[in-house]
Amino acid sequence: MTVNRLISVQPTVFLMRFRPLLAVVLAFCLTFFTTACSGGSDTVKRAGSNVTYDDIRNTGKANDCPTISETSRGSIPLKTGGDYELRGICMHPLQVFAKEEAKNARQKADFVEGKILTRFTSSLDEVFGDLTVTDKGLQFMEKGGIDFQAITILVPGGEEFPFTFSSKSLDATADGSAITTSTDFEGTYRTPSYRTSNFIDPKGRSLTTGVQYAQGLVALGGDDEELERDNNKQYIDGVGTMSLSITKVDPETGEFAGVFSAVQPSDSDMGGRDVVDIKITGDLYGRLEEA
Repeated sequence: MTVNRLISVQPTVFLMRFRPLLAVVLAFCLTFFTTACSGGSDTVKRAGSNVTYDDIRNTGKANDCPTISETSRGSIPLKTGGDYELRGICMHPLQVFAKEEAKNARQKADFVEGKILTRFTSSLDEVFGDLTVTDKGLQFMEKGGIDFQAITILVPGGEEFPFTFSSKSLDATADGSAITTSTDFEGTYRTPSYRTSNFIDPKGRSLTTGVQYAQGLVALGGDDEELERDNNKQYIDGVGTMSLSITKVDPETGEFAGVFSAVQPSDSDMGGRDVVDIKITGDLYGRLEEA
């Protein structure tokens, strides 16, 4: 009788003695699995009210676009003739390429990936515009937002290419009468000059201020073509082409996400430098709202 009682009591004593340790182990396991299952929750909650400046300072998270669930595969039907808006559009560049000249006549010019030298400020954000539904499909006209960023990339070999990543005046169209996971907008946009008219180069030359000639008296009278390009500054806008490929749609919130791709010219240094094609690809996010 005594032996049976001791056997029944021993497990209870064991559990009572190690109960704090078991509680710690259980809490650790729950924390680990919750964190692992949450995935990129920091990115999803970037726009939440609980995020402070100190939470994102020097982390690069402010440059990320919001995301939606990977299982969001719905569609949002639209009425022909209806007025809608795309708002909160975010484009986060992940890869940037510069098109370099071919090394010989047998090769073709190809895009070479570069490294962004500028800080964590390369994304376009809160871009908005009108979405019109017609018999021919969808048309998006960009109206404003944080729709340009000055970026410089470094390619292998040491050459740097500045450019203004932009979505200004984007005029893009897509087929269909709904926002689905196969909707692809394609169109053109304006790329502003990297320099403004008041920018003074190292030799004191500018478009609206500074001096016109920095070389003094030139034997050719200043008519040399190379000197002409450097001395006479011009404000030159460029034109780029962009595609917005939607791969995820949440019909309940009107949110969509996907990828974007754009090809635009590099900066011309106000007419003094030959431009090259710059290709930008990255993440896309936005919301559909009724106007």
